[in-house]
Amino acid sequence: MKLLRSVLALAACSLAVGAVQAQQEPGLTDKTIKIGLFGPLSGNSMAYGFDVMNAAKMYYDKINKEGGVNGRKIELVIEDDRCNANDLLAAVKKLTEQDKVFALNGGSCSSAVVGAREYVERAQIPYVMLNASGDGALYPPSKYIYGAFSISQRAVGGSMVQFASEHLKGKKVGYINHDDAYGGWNLEAADFQAKKIGVDLQVQSINPNLTDVTAPMLKIRAGNPDVLLITTYARPVSLLVKKAHELGFNKPIVIGVNGTADLKQLVENVGNKEAFKNVYIQEVLADVPGGPKLKWVYDMYKTYYPELASKPGYPQTYMPYGIPPAMTVVNALKAAGPNLTREKFLTALSQTKFDSGVMAGPIELTATDHAGQKSAIYLKFDGEKQTLVPGAYRSQWTYQPNK
Repeated sequence: MKLLRSVLALAACSLAVGAVQAQQEPGLTDKTIKIGLFGPLSGNSMAYGFDVMNAAKMYYDKINKEGGVNGRKIELVIEDDRCNANDLLAAVKKLTEQDKVFALNGGSCSSAVVGAREYVERAQIPYVMLNASGDGALYPPSKYIYGAFSISQRAVGGSMVQFASEHLKGKKVGYINHDDAYGGWNLEAADFQAKKIGVDLQVQSINPNLTDVTAPMLKIRAGNPDVLLITTYARPVSLLVKKAHELGFNKPIVIGVNGTADLKQLVENVGNKEAFKNVYIQEVLADVPGGPKLKWVYDMYKTYYPELASKPGYPQTYMPYGIPPAMTVVNALKAAGPNLTREKFLTALSQTKFDSGVMAGPIELTATDHAGQKSAIYLKFDGEKQTLVPGAYRSQWTYQPNK
């Protein structure tokens, strides 16, 4: 009888400790885990995050319907960051200080995400990005920040050079990027990959707001590269593809995933389908959007958002990207166990490895690398149809801390 009483007392004590931990941890009760979800729900950059957030929401809802995580349901608090650094920081502060969420899951634009790094570290709140590459927040690694579940900017550049060399047999490769930190990130790994495999990389860095791309395209043409890689955002991409066609540049052009948010709009902006005779696009999903490997994601979207799915242009191109970061949050919560703390959650994040069934490569996080996905596939795009090129192409760049 004494033994039974001791066992019962010990069990009661354990439950009490768990309850106290839940009360002490922000956003955590014995029945709920509050997660702050944010991205661009309005503004010019809506295409980068509106449906990405919808995908994350439907995945979290799926987990709740299946019983939640270790007995707790996920409660979302949603904010609009407009892909603007000030708005994103305001959203992060509100979610952390007013809503007192357990963790953050959001951000679709790298420049906006990077600006929140200092605050996140000071607040010591776990932050899992949505679909931003966010290299400036991921390197050097921060204990509290994980991201690049679509792909890091460094992996964008490294993978494109690998594809240009391996599939398109390019020895001389033209490369157009932004002349800012964002462009510097993808160029760093592109240069690393080029040197590793013996490719001559010919670089033209342009201002993101450049309206006349004649000069850089003339320099590219003069260099006579075997392949041209473009890693800019969508607006410069359309100008560059149009100018390349006008100048009679007929070598393969490979467009980074950053510039392909709306392919229909891209074709309209270029104004001539003939310009797409030799164009490839980078894609970080596991298949052609809507392809058989991704059917389950699109079917889920139609079930959750039937009215939206019936409208032209929906689901938006980047919609599936919202699944892997939500999966990462859920997997780490499960691995952290029922006596959940932020510290246990962060430890679980740093040991995450799984195949999402959505992205081109596995999601892999370690204590020294917090960028989740480094592979890409490539599609031949003729202005209408996308045809999958076999294989995935992985960036080989790795972070090396300053000595």
